[in-house]
Amino acid sequence: MPKMKSRRSAVKTFKLTATGKVKRRKAFRSHILTSKTTKRKRHLRKPTLVDKTEARKVRTFLLA
Repeated sequence: MPKMKSRRSAVKTFKLTATGKVKRRKAFRSHILTSKTTKRKRHLRKPTLVDKTEARKVRTFLLA
């Protein structure tokens, strides 16, 4: 039986914290930044956690 493969895009997108929660980057921070306010860009800077309803699905993508 071959090994299960993880979804490579998910491995590049999500990270696991020490407690097992799934960390993600915030959206809307890649382009057209001139029209967004400084406050909005600042709040988008820090990573956040994936919602618990989606976290189980993402964890299966990561095979962790």
